[in-house]
Amino acid sequence: MARAKARRARSRTSRRGWGGRILGWILKGIVLFILMSLAWVLLYRFVNPPVTFTMMGDVIGGRSATRDWMPLGEIDPDMKRAVIAAEDSKFCSHWGFDQDAIAAAMRRNAEGGGVIRGGSTISQQTAKNAFLWQGGGYFRKGLEAWFTLLIENIWGKQRIMEVYLNLAETGITTYGVNAGAQRYFGKDASNLTRQEAARIAAVLPLPKKREAVTPTGFTRRYGNSIAARIRVVARDNLDACLDGSGRMEAVEPEGTPKTKAKAAPKQKQPVEPTPQPERAEDYIQPMNEPETSSPAEPAPPPADTPPVVEPDE
Repeated sequence: MARAKARRARSRTSRRGWGGRILGWILKGIVLFILMSLAWVLLYRFVNPPVTFTMMGDVIGGRSATRDWMPLGEIDPDMKRAVIAAEDSKFCSHWGFDQDAIAAAMRRNAEGGGVIRGGSTISQQTAKNAFLWQGGGYFRKGLEAWFTLLIENIWGKQRIMEVYLNLAETGITTYGVNAGAQRYFGKDASNLTRQEAARIAAVLPLPKKREAVTPTGFTRRYGNSIAARIRVVARDNLDACLDGSGRMEAVEPEGTPKTKAKAAPKQKQPVEPTPQPERAEDYIQPMNEPETSSPAEPAPPPADTPPVVEPDE
């Protein structure tokens, strides 16, 4: 009898011991992951990511991975404005997440349709591109949220935009806007026209299916809309966090040679007000639509005309 009681006591102690050890391993694993992720993000604050999981997938699949890193200060301002207009108009004001866009995506999912574009901010996409893999799933989304918080607090907006513009896929086996500009237009990303920058931005959501040189259908209309909205981003200072001054650079008319901005005079001459397009934050991101072409493509709207949101097909 006494021996049986002793065996039962040892069994209960053993079970509690195993449970405690497992819990200890889990806690140690969490602490180790936090420390490693902090060190990884801190390293990429100063060192450009040498490779991503997406690039590795191309290499493993027997393809190449073309990238030509360009510092943020050398990338054409219109290219930065184009991705803000197309992907994340609140980039300079949010803390990594756009609650309105997330809510819109959730409503879209509840209706049974495809997910509305714009649910992920530039910060979230940068976290995914730099540290994670493509594809969905709650586990990866949770990791994406964690890395988004880290880069927002450790990198800052300028570094986030620099990494995004150099890691985003801009074509099959092509990464970054500089490699994309060389592929599509035969020049680097330091001196793009507004239309060229808009076309590269229009390719970003589906880089393996869209074409920037001679776009058709939805890609053409979307690119024209982005080109018109670049001036909205400049007018409303939606890219102010990228130069650190909060000053809006002058937007030259399409086709005008680009020059470095000069210091503003102390006294400005009054100018006649001109009609302006709607505010960028009021713009509803267009949904992903199948690539279709029309034999009679309508002419794009004037630059100051609000873009038309295409309905689902």
